[in-house]
Amino acid sequence: MVQRLGEHAVVLGGGMAGLMTCRVLADRYRKVSVIDRDTLTGVTRARGGVPQARHAHALLARGQQTMEELFPGLQEELDAAGVLTGDVAGDLRWYLDGRPLRRARSGALSVSAARPDLEAHVRARVAALPNVEFRENTVIQGLTASADRGRVTGVRLAGDGPAPETLAADLVVDTTGRGSRTPLWLQELGYERPPEDRVKIDLAYTSRFFRLDSDPFGDALAINPLSSPANPRGAFFGKFPDGIALLSLTGMLGDHPPRDHEGFLRFAATLQPPEIYQAVRTAEPLGDIASFRVPASVRRRYDRLRRFPAGLLVLGDALCVFNPVYGQGMTLAAMEAHALAAHLAAGEPRPLRFFREVKPFIDVAWETSASADLAYPGVEGPRTLKVRLGNAYMARFLEAAQNDGRFTATFFRVAGLLDPPQTLMRPGLVRDVLRASRRGSRRSPAAAGPPGCSTTPPPLPGTAPPSAAARSDVRMAGPLGPAIRV
Repeated sequence: MVQRLGEHAVVLGGGMAGLMTCRVLADRYRKVSVIDRDTLTGVTRARGGVPQARHAHALLARGQQTMEELFPGLQEELDAAGVLTGDVAGDLRWYLDGRPLRRARSGALSVSAARPDLEAHVRARVAALPNVEFRENTVIQGLTASADRGRVTGVRLAGDGPAPETLAADLVVDTTGRGSRTPLWLQELGYERPPEDRVKIDLAYTSRFFRLDSDPFGDALAINPLSSPANPRGAFFGKFPDGIALLSLTGMLGDHPPRDHEGFLRFAATLQPPEIYQAVRTAEPLGDIASFRVPASVRRRYDRLRRFPAGLLVLGDALCVFNPVYGQGMTLAAMEAHALAAHLAAGEPRPLRFFREVKPFIDVAWETSASADLAYPGVEGPRTLKVRLGNAYMARFLEAAQNDGRFTATFFRVAGLLDPPQTLMRPGLVRDVLRASRRGSRRSPAAAGPPGCSTTPPPLPGTAPPSAAARSDVRMAGPLGPAIRV
């Protein structure tokens, strides 16, 4: 038996962050209501409220593990539904500046589920909880608060009549994503808005599904050319069952993929390896072309506030919006929900303490993506000595990974948040990276070897998966460099 903390909790937003938060709250509150402006029940396609759902998504290895803890048996359920899963460094083909990274087994899983499919499975799990209700097609107008404004007491919803409906709650959790209005609501209640960290990236995704008439994948689940400071264009080309593939083209700093079919193909033709363009130019397009733009990565620093009302929390993209090419969003939302479960086990929610508790692993993800983006000359932001040295080293690391799968495996374990970033900076590994990258600089691109998977390398000293306690407090030792796309 667990301690009940209240009668009613309300989750604003029914996306992945909201669903995982709801799963945790259902253990602590007699009733949990999920409020969303979209239809949720029975939906298996991309929703209007989740425009990024029509593009390539990633669930990092740490996210897969955490979601399995929140929803035991979820991975088995996805496998039974035909969702393709494999080793991110061994079963996917990665390219940087036209050269393949050597493939190797890393133990970091890649779940190749379209976002609407993954969300539908998770939503079904949450909907089956007896104390959860979904309030669909409902507009959130604002918060209600106590007379002294020291506690949020509920939400105002657009009702059928002229007056809004008031829904009382012991706890309100904002998981409405990048468009969160909590900063404005705080200001209306007399609190300070959270300061923000921003990195302007001017990124766009343009995506389309295809029915292929050839097989460019072979034994791989995806072919992913990474963007780099030398070439801001990239792509995720993922395999789905029944000969279906999703191609998401990406462009940084205003170099956006076109939204018409001919322009889409011309952009794809500029990518290496050439088999991506060769596969889609004769394939059958399925559905419309979708486009999604991200002007900036934004971190709202609730952890820096001195005052915050009781009865209110913020999670997911409402807390931090990452550059989506790094695949961190769903994983961080899962980690925050998991941290919330531990937080509530100690008693009533304490907002400022919770924001400080999740800060360490948000720090890691933010520094990873922000530092990598600052490797692009056109990205605005402070390039500290740490950032410059880290990016220079990671350029060498990825060059070494083109020659030796051991580095690829190590890289993706860190990128998947299984191992701490310090792993990449161990003295023995740094020495080996510099040696391997010097050897690679004297070789032609063709000498990088075939894209087949190498044998499993022996584990590097000290790189065993950390304990759950250690994983919850990994810290950034240095940025991951210019081009990790998971």
